[in-house]
Amino acid sequence: MKKRRILLKVGSNTLTKETDNISRGKIEDIANQIAKLNDTYEFIIVSSGAIAVAKQFVKLESKQSEIFVKQALASIGQPHLIRIYQEIFREYGLLSSQCLLSYSDFEKQQSKNNIVNTINVLVNNNYIPIINENDTVATDEIQFGDNDKLAALTATLLNVDLLLIATNTNGVYTKESIKNNAPETIHEVKNFEDLKNEVVNSKSSHGSGGMGSKIEAAEITKNAQIETWILNGLEDNFITNAFENKVPFTKIK
Repeated sequence: MKKRRILLKVGSNTLTKETDNISRGKIEDIANQIAKLNDTYEFIIVSSGAIAVAKQFVKLESKQSEIFVKQALASIGQPHLIRIYQEIFREYGLLSSQCLLSYSDFEKQQSKNNIVNTINVLVNNNYIPIINENDTVATDEIQFGDNDKLAALTATLLNVDLLLIATNTNGVYTKESIKNNAPETIHEVKNFEDLKNEVVNSKSSHGSGGMGSKIEAAEITKNAQIETWILNGLEDNFITNAFENKVPFTKIK
């Protein structure tokens, strides 16, 4: 039986559990869920967090602009981030690999073919590709988006069955409920234009995206006929609980 393909996007704020440190416990939570779902689903992960890892143990002094410092931090943090993933995933019997992509890779047909072919070989051999933007040569996701758009483009290119965007809210809240300080989740989206009008854009402490970039990502996948779920990655078992409808989240058909 062919496995359904899921692309899971995990932002910095989820990986740090809204602290200043990468949470090994959160990566264990992700690994544990993937291991449970492994017979039915195959996973591809788009993960931020390289800059957050580097900030834990290094402070760079520079007269260069802040963006170059962030690129340098990403260069330092990326190998550590992947090592943490590999160590923890191995404990759950999962194999993982690193893939670094840039937006220019999505502009050339040959590059797109290479991405698809490489990731298919990895997935078919039970490796979970862990994708991040190649921050040392590109700055798009550092400046805005926190890998949301990268996840959507990758999901579309790989023709996944489902995009999961893990964030720090129970999906998208109605604008009115946020005003009233009683957040209420929009459970299912039928009219995408209505959803856009509900979005209140705020950015997280480590991430650079906010809800606006997640809606933009969902629009890319919607146009490619891919369903997107926006769910609270700070909660334990957030994937399996969403599958069992035990938690509130936003489903964009």
